[in-house]
Formats: sequence, C-alpha cells, structure tokens
Amino acid sequence: MNDGLNDGQREAVETTRGPVLVLAGAGSGKTRVITVRIAHLIRSGVRPERILAVTFTNKAAQEMLQRAAAIIGKRHKTKPHISTFHSLCVNILRQEITLLGYPKRFAIYDRNDQESAARSALRDIKAPTAALRPADLLFRISRWKLDGKRAEFVADTIEDERDELAAAAYRRYEQALRAAGALDFDDLLLCTEELFHRHPEALTRQQARFDHILVDEYQDTNGTQYRIISALARLHRNLCVVGDDDQSIYGWRGADIENILGFDREFPDAKIVRLEDNYRSTPDVLGLANTLIVHNRDRRDKVLRATRPAGQQPRFLEMDDEVEEAKHVVAEIKSIVERKLAEPRDFAILFRTNEQPRLFESELRAAQLPYVLIGGMSFFDRREVRDLLAYLKLLANPADEVSLLRVINTPPRGIGESSVEKLLGRAVASGNSLWDVLPAAASDGEIPFKAAEAIGGFRQFVESWRERFDQPPLAASFRELIERLDYRSEIARNYKDPLDRTNRWNTVEELVNALAQYEERSRRPALAAFLEDIALVGREEENDKASKLDRNAVVLMTLHSAKGLEFPNVYLVGMEEGLLPHQRSLDDGRDSIDEERRIAYVGVTRARDRLTITRAKSRTKWGKRRDSIPSRFIREMRGEVEPPKPRKRRKARKRTPPKPAGAAAAACATGT
Repeated sequence: MNDGLNDGQREAVETTRGPVLVLAGAGSGKTRVITVRIAHLIRSGVRPERILAVTFTNKAAQEMLQRAAAIIGKRHKTKPHISTFHSLCVNILRQEITLLGYPKRFAIYDRNDQESAARSALRDIKAPTAALRPADLLFRISRWKLDGKRAEFVADTIEDERDELAAAAYRRYEQALRAAGALDFDDLLLCTEELFHRHPEALTRQQARFDHILVDEYQDTNGTQYRIISALARLHRNLCVVGDDDQSIYGWRGADIENILGFDREFPDAKIVRLEDNYRSTPDVLGLANTLIVHNRDRRDKVLRATRPAGQQPRFLEMDDEVEEAKHVVAEIKSIVERKLAEPRDFAILFRTNEQPRLFESELRAAQLPYVLIGGMSFFDRREVRDLLAYLKLLANPADEVSLLRVINTPPRGIGESSVEKLLGRAVASGNSLWDVLPAAASDGEIPFKAAEAIGGFRQFVESWRERFDQPPLAASFRELIERLDYRSEIARNYKDPLDRTNRWNTVEELVNALAQYEERSRRPALAAFLEDIALVGREEENDKASKLDRNAVVLMTLHSAKGLEFPNVYLVGMEEGLLPHQRSLDDGRDSIDEERRIAYVGVTRARDRLTITRAKSRTKWGKRRDSIPSRFIREMRGEVEPPKPRKRRKARKRTPPKPAGAAAAACATGT
C-alpha cells in the first residue's frame, strides 16, 4: 500500500474488523487516516454507502468527503455517508419519526424560532418579564434535554421559583413545537435516542444500513451522541473512533471525556492504535507539551514525537503589566514583518478569555498591522459594551438619538415601546431632537403617568451625570455610574448561565480598564476624546473562520477556536492564575483544572516553529492595579514540578450504554 502512511497510521487504516480506538495526538495526521481508511474499506470490497463517518462540523464533513472522493476516484456511483451528528439524526428521523407521532416533514427550529416559541410559552403562563426571559428559559430547556428529560420529568431538578416557571413554560414550549410539527436542535439528538430505545424495529433498520462506522473527534462526544453511535454499532461492532483525550476541552458544553477513556471497557477486545508521530511542531515545542500534559492523571498514556529537526527554544516572557504585554508582542510581530521574515498571517495570538484581545486590537491598529479576531465578536460589538458606551455617548452628546434609544429603558425603568413611539412622533413633528422633547412629553398627559414620571427621572439622571464627566477622574465616575445603573443585575436578568454572566461582567470590567488606561496615557483626558478613540476601532463583520483565515492578517483567537489549526508563530498570552487556568476552574477543583491544562496543551501544540508564552506581573481590574500570579502551567512546562503518578486504570469490563434519563423516551413515543 504505497500511501505515505507511517506504521501507526497504516495499522489504523488496515485494522478493519471489530472495535478500534485510534489515539491521534496533535499534528499526527488523523484526517488523513480517516479518509485513507474509508478508501481502503472501499478497495477491500465494502460498498461506499455501507460506510458511515461522523464528525462535528459541516466543514470537516465536507473536507473528509472531498478527500475520500479524491482517493477513491469516480468509479463508484454511490458515496460513503459522511455527516455531522445532527445531520445523521435528521436523516434517521426523516425515515422513522412518524413512530414518535411527528410528521415526516418536520420543521427544524433555529435560535430565532426557538426564542419566539419561548416568548409565547412565557406569555401563555403569564410569567413576569423580569422573572424569566426567553434566553433563560432556553438555557434551562437545553440543559434538561441534554440530561434526557422531557417537561413532565424535570420536577426533581427544580430548586427555586424560576425553575418552577421554566418547567411550566417548558411544557408549553414542547406543546407549541409539537403543534407546529417542529424539533429544535437538542430534539434531533434526543428523539433519535428515544426512537432507538422505544422502537427496536427502527434501530434494527438503521443498524442494517451500515457495516462500518467511523467517528472523528470522539473525545468531544456527549452522552446522547455516545449512546446513538453505540446502538448503531452494536451488531457488527465495526466501530473505529478517532480522537485525543489530551485535547478534550469542551466539557462545559456536555462533552464527556469518559467516552474515549472508557472505550475499551465497553469493547474489551478493542484494538488501540497510538499515533504519536507529530508532523507539525519542532521537538522543542513538543517537549513543553509532553512535560505539561503528564500532570493530568486521567489520560491515555502517549508521548508526541517530532518528525522535524530541532528549532528555536520556546520563550517565557514576563511583562510589568498587560499594556506592556500587548505592546511587546505587537512590536515583535511588526519588526519581523517589516524585515520580511514572515507575513502577518504567520502569527497567532491565543488567549483564554474574551476580554484579553482588546489591548492587542488597539496595539495592532496603532502599528497598522492587519488582524482578524476569531472566537467571538469584537470587544466593542458586545451588547454590554454597546449599552455602556451608549450611556457615555449620551453624556457627551444628548442629541445622539441612537444612543438615547438604546438606553432609555436599559435597564428597564418603565418606559415602554408605545411611549417611545409617541416621543419619536413628537420629535419628528416638531423638528426637535428626541432629547429636547423629553421635558414636555413628561408633563402634558399624552404619555401614561408612570412612564412620564420615568422619562423625567431618566432625563434628570443623565443631566446630573453629565456634570460628573466634565472632568477627571473619568474611570472612577464610570465605575460609580455602572453601580448606580445596577448593570450587574441587568446581566443577571438577561443571562441564566453563570459562565455567561461571569464573562459578560468581565467584559464590563475591561471597559472600565480601557477608560482608566486612556486616562493614564492622556495629558488632558476628556470623555469626548476617549469616545473618539473608540469610534476609530475597525470592526470585522465576517464571522466565518475560514474566510478570516484566508486574509493575510495576524490572527487573534480564543484557545477553544484554535483547536485544529496551526501557525508558524504562536504567542500564548496571559499565562496567569485566574486566566489560564481560569478562575472558575480554581473554584471547581481538579477535574476543571485538568481541562484547563488540556486547553493550554492545545495552545502549545498550535505552534509549528516558534512559541512565546507571556504573562503580566500585574493587571488592571476595575481600574485598579493588582498583582498577578504566574500560571502553575509555566512551572509544569519547565519541569519544575514533579508530575503525579498515573492513575491505575480499572480492569477492562463491558460498559453498557445507559438508557435515556427518566421516562423521557415514553414521553416522546406517546406524543405527550
């Protein structure tokens, strides 16, 4: 077989009978293994349509299909079934869903459809808007569905009045979707699992479609996905899963690392193949990665080996503060680019939290270096930033109607849409600004008394704060303004997920830091000048990662988004306790810190040639300077900490796929 495979890759390709676990380390060529394996199966006489390959993104599925087609050629009329988990479930449900009482041509609700259904459900149960918002309800529903719980079986999870409201609204939500013949994205997985559990004849039909199943990124599967795949492979057992437990970084969205760690407990006769030859990075980079990851006790034993010659030693840089960190990194990149030693696209700046890139964006703009931000919207496009900047803009210029409309009832102060419409009508009719018509509108009786009173109070509030912002200290005034607005409660009202709340509040803090840093570097700080600086920020509207990476630009990217990518030069920034590992993991315990260590490992293994790890001795928090602590991962990478002894793995035993939680399957099957 003249295919350019190494011994481990060839073993993974040619072991075609029975269960196979391919432990594919970073940069070990796993996509090539999967596609060549598909081609090998077809060349060995397996009909293409009898092969199922499942991955997580449409892009990965398309790439896999194209690569396999290029190897196979055009001799075969049929193709292997290569798709995402959700697409596979849609395919199955289109054939079988009438057994569950749904129409064959069911609709699939996107996020906007879901929010409309959630809003209607809350209105039906007369839930107060302040008590539970559509986003809160959808968060709870998704969690319940992830646990396999339909509406009538969530009683044991109710902890407070909000949960009670959500449970009642969940029932209405399910009724609305069923009445519309619709499923949401969580239903696609959940109903497929329920179908297999309640209708063995449907499972038998689906099992009979495929003789071989391959699963990519197996470490990212959740419980429902694991059970669906296990059920489909139960008869022929020709299941090949490919993944890397050391790159399992999505526990926060339901991924269960035990699926890959326990594969040989479910299949005691499984063939385990390790792909440890790394074609991406230098030995110097891989040495750090290997030294770091052995500090995780619950992992598959493997060591990445470089196939490339030695290169530059990775660097650990310590800066006085986060401003110097950003300046130094960007200055280095600019120097290398100007000397034509590399292109902007050859550099990636990787960070753990969404607040970190702001300073790097500012420095890259000042250096006139092109950049793209991946893994979240630009800092200045976030809702909380836009809300609070709108307040500052209104204080600087009350005639700014866009800002006025954004904040007149944010946070809610009893000025409803109908009152705002009347205000706008009066402004248009009189030819005055919206701000100028507020006093009369608050006193002439056209607008309801409570709303008129709120309008008057709002105008007085703005006027009083305008005087405060006429002179420094601006950051201190901004902190007080946020407290007076009780904006933290606004975040809590809009976002149920504690992680989401923390991230958004951190973004608010970072905006205060931006104003504080502006004051530090300005001779005559003024609110209007700060807002002018902000207005000059160039914002990238394109959200597609692939199209952004096509640009010749420095990449700013979260570590989660960087998984699967590689760059010649990587800057892993903010390597401090509280950032990486994230503060939340420090509170949650060892399992969470292990996942943070895997996140750091992913960051290190993105580097091909040159890796620089930076940290700041101190950072600004709420406009005040605070000392930071070096990340424990720095000492681990340097070999300054003795790794723990590997946990002795339990004796292999069959791992029986669990049934859906509670009586969920019966609920779906009977249409309740």
